[in-house]
Amino acid sequence: MERDQPILHDVVNSDRSADDFAINCNDQHSTEIRAINCNRDFGHSALPSNVQDFLSHSLSESTKRSYKADLAHFEATGRTLPARSADIASYIAEMAGHYAVATIERRLASLVKAHRSRGYDDPCKTELVKSTLRGIRRALGTKQRQAAAILRDDLFAMLDKLGDQRPKDVRDRALLLLGFATAMRRSELASLDVDDIEFIPRGMMVNLRRSKTDQEGHGRMIAVPLGRTKHCPVAALKDWLDLVGRSSGSVFVCVNKHGHMLDRRVSGEAVSLVVKTRIADAGYDPEPFSGHSLRAGFATSAAQAGASTYKIKQTTGHRTESSLARYIRDTDLFTDAAISRLL
Repeated sequence: MERDQPILHDVVNSDRSADDFAINCNDQHSTEIRAINCNRDFGHSALPSNVQDFLSHSLSESTKRSYKADLAHFEATGRTLPARSADIASYIAEMAGHYAVATIERRLASLVKAHRSRGYDDPCKTELVKSTLRGIRRALGTKQRQAAAILRDDLFAMLDKLGDQRPKDVRDRALLLLGFATAMRRSELASLDVDDIEFIPRGMMVNLRRSKTDQEGHGRMIAVPLGRTKHCPVAALKDWLDLVGRSSGSVFVCVNKHGHMLDRRVSGEAVSLVVKTRIADAGYDPEPFSGHSLRAGFATSAAQAGASTYKIKQTTGHRTESSLARYIRDTDLFTDAAISRLL
């Protein structure tokens, strides 16, 4: 998960996004994330069931898991809520050197939400905690590990190693090409349904119903033109859908070791495994690559090919050029270096 984050933000900056923080109404110290504390925040023993239902939908499942894990980690150290600022400062100091700065910041943000949602004073806003985090940043730095980008030529090398007979090969070809062509996140690829795809004469339209930065489901359409090379994402996806014989349901399903297709959607982790397996088959070290490599690879390759940032953002969904810039890897610092125009 690539940037220097402010100390107290309301959204967890990681592979997961957050809209609000929610705690089990029944148990003050439970790590089960369901809804904001009803007793403290509303003065009622219970809220109407429809209100509780909507509150439960205010968070994505990945966000709930993230908050639950962060709070469990804090309580596993023997600390409880409400915490004093000194407790928080010592907690993040203990993590320094063992966890990435971004992980420390994310856990701190979770504690902020936990305190606020329960009606406690926020101990993280004190100068003691702020200064401790500032010291951690200065001592350890804030640079985060980024997934290596799978560029166009890297993708072609992966695809050239794939066969076209086994169901898993056909599926992986379609998954890799679609992931690259749409710059989707791994979770978005995994959640894609057949109904989200519309084939048209010029290619296909992909309806991304929900994303990390669109938790309310406004959705957006991504245009994928017919390919100009033998590696056409439209043709690859048609081949896969024809093979699996699906007219509805999930696009990408699991395939067992015997080549049998299962009626079960792939997971985001499975997408990452496909990327690592296929990049290794092409002769690369798979360690620096992940499911995010396709998204970074599209942005980088498109920029290198001269595509405008406006058109790249249409595909990636980034709202600003600064956020897009984090996805464009500088793969060759010598290319068009400024000094080459002077000396």
